[in-house]
Amino acid sequence: MPQNPFDPSLVDAETAAFVADLETRLADMPAAHEVPPEISRKARDEGVGAFPFHPALPEVKEIDIPPAPGGPGRVRILMPERPPTGVFLHIHGGGWTIGRPWHQDHRMKNLVSRTGCATVSVEYRLAPENPWPACVEDCAAAARWLLDVTEARFQTDKIVIGGESAGAHLAVTTLLGMAAEGALDRFSGALMTYGAYDMTMTPSVANWGARKLILSTPTIEWFSGNLGIPADQLNNPLASPLYGDLRGMPPALFQCGTYDPLMDDTLFMAARWAAAGSEAETIWYPGGVHAFDYFDTALARRAHDDGIAFLQRVFAG
Repeated sequence: MPQNPFDPSLVDAETAAFVADLETRLADMPAAHEVPPEISRKARDEGVGAFPFHPALPEVKEIDIPPAPGGPGRVRILMPERPPTGVFLHIHGGGWTIGRPWHQDHRMKNLVSRTGCATVSVEYRLAPENPWPACVEDCAAAARWLLDVTEARFQTDKIVIGGESAGAHLAVTTLLGMAAEGALDRFSGALMTYGAYDMTMTPSVANWGARKLILSTPTIEWFSGNLGIPADQLNNPLASPLYGDLRGMPPALFQCGTYDPLMDDTLFMAARWAAAGSEAETIWYPGGVHAFDYFDTALARRAHDDGIAFLQRVFAG
């Protein structure tokens, strides 16, 4: 029988030590829901906090695109030295509240160097200043622009969309929006990393409690609440994409750690993706906390390698 990835015995010594150290460090820091968003944003910009800091890369080009009404209309583009193998449309995480595209420059450079693709990172309006569906509309606008220019600007017709956490949520809402516009078949793949897909809370989120491993139940409630989604719209697929019509979705890789409150979000979305007739591969990382792949560990490197292998397969197909 295959091993159960949730078996605690599969958590290696390095990962166990990392989790223990992280939990100790986080105990002395305020959680995201305990400080104003502008303070968290400033700290992330300056490299203060639990996450490793990587500055913006000068080789990444920021351009303006046709915006959604009221939106920033801006993306960051990183090109390979040779004609791209495809384009990765990336949407950053941060609970819809913090984070900026340039925070991901170093991750996009890794993708470009290892897959030969170009990357397009979306800037979207953040909550709570900009309530839902502002972020959804901005990501859809970026997708429309890319669909219009990809062959002329990038000399390829292969597009993969993806993101982490809130970014994975927005990647699925973008696909649902493109499906409604008859453009879903333009996407070759989806790379979904520990996404949040149900604003009504999956059991693993509701039952996690106050334990601080990047996320906790109170922090997730705060992030979700910042979106300002009306109560009667929580099951709207553009708010909770788990409730969407997933027929015709592109092949997807779902990645998640087994110490992540969003476990059920990944489990349920991957199952619904497959039940709708689309290819869905799920890789679980024993002992992986939320955002574990942002840190320098063997487990993080394995997750990066898995994502790279998926992109290479899709772009080569």
